[in-house]
Amino acid sequence: MKSIPLSPLNRRRLDNFRANRRGYWSFWIFIVIFTLALFAEFIANDRPLLVKFDGAYFTPVFVDYPETVFGGEFPSNADYRDPYVAELIGAKGWMIWPPVRYSFDTINYDLPVPAPAPPSLENWLGTDDQGRDVVARMIYGFRISVLFGLTLTILSSIIGVAAGAVQGYFGGLTDLLFQRFIEIWSGLPVLFLLIILASIVEPNFWWLLGLMLLFSWMGLVGVVRAEFLRARNFDYVRAARALGVGNMGIMFKHILPNAMVATMTFLPFILSGSIVTLTALDFLGFGLPPGSASLGEILNQGKSNLQAPWLGLTGFFVLAIMLTLLVFVGEAVRDAFDPRKTFEGTP
Repeated sequence: MKSIPLSPLNRRRLDNFRANRRGYWSFWIFIVIFTLALFAEFIANDRPLLVKFDGAYFTPVFVDYPETVFGGEFPSNADYRDPYVAELIGAKGWMIWPPVRYSFDTINYDLPVPAPAPPSLENWLGTDDQGRDVVARMIYGFRISVLFGLTLTILSSIIGVAAGAVQGYFGGLTDLLFQRFIEIWSGLPVLFLLIILASIVEPNFWWLLGLMLLFSWMGLVGVVRAEFLRARNFDYVRAARALGVGNMGIMFKHILPNAMVATMTFLPFILSGSIVTLTALDFLGFGLPPGSASLGEILNQGKSNLQAPWLGLTGFFVLAIMLTLLVFVGEAVRDAFDPRKTFEGTP
C-alpha cells in the first residue's frame, strides 16, 4: 500500500510534531485510551460477550434474550449475573465475560460492606454510594466526556471560523456590527441559563451540546478575523479578485488555508475546555441526567463521601491525566505549525 505523498511544508510540520516527543507520545496514548473507551461495552458490561447454550451461540452484548431461551421461567430479559440463570447456562454451555462484569449503571447487591465499598478483587476501584462499579463508570464517563468535547469543538470551530472569516474579509460595518454582537453575547451568564434550563426540562447530551454551542463558537472568531484582516489586501488576493474569483472562493480557497494554521493550534485546548465545562456542569448537578456515567458526578460523590477517598482520587487522576495529555498534544501541534521551528537535522 502506497503512502500518501506530502508536500514539503506538511512534511516539515509532521516532523516538527514528531520532534516534540512529549506531545507525540501523548497523542498516541490518548488515541489508544479513547479507542478502548469507544468499545466500553466490550470492556465493562453486565452481559457476557458470548454464550454457548445447548449447542447454539448467543451474543447478549448485542441482542436481548429472554430468560426462557436458556430454560428459565420468565419472558423478560435474562439477568446473566443472577446465579439461577448462570447455573442454567453452565449446565449446558459456557459464558465469556468482559474484564469488568459491570456496566455503568449496574448495582452490586452483594457488597460485603455498605456502599460506597472500598476497592476489592470484585470492584477494582470500589463502588460509589449507590453500589455501582467505579471502573465501569470511569470508562463510560471518559467516553462520553471526550465525545461531547470533540463534537462541541468541531461544531463550534466551524461556526467560529465562518463568523471570523466574514468579519475579517468584509470589514467595515459588517465587522463593527459583528464585534458589538459578540461583546453583548459573550456577556450573557451561561451558568444562569443552564440553571433556568434545568428547571424547565431535563438536560441531556444534545440539550447541553446545543446550549454550550451557542457560546463556545466565539473562541476562534478573533484569531480567524485577524488573519483575514491581514490577508485580504495581499497581492494574491487582489489578483484573484481581478481575475473574477468570487468572494466565497477567495475566502475559503485562498485565505482560509492560511488562517487555519493558527486555528489548528487552538483545537486541542478548545477540546480540553469543552471537557472541563461538561465535568464542571455535572459536578454542580446541571449536566447530564442523574445516573449517567460522568467524571463530574464521580468528583461530586468524592466530595460528598470524604470517607471514601477512592472516589475523589479516581475522578481527579482520570481528569488530570486526560487534560495533561491533551495539553501536551496541543503544545506539539503548536510547534508543528510554528514556522520558526524546524526539526532536528533540517536547516
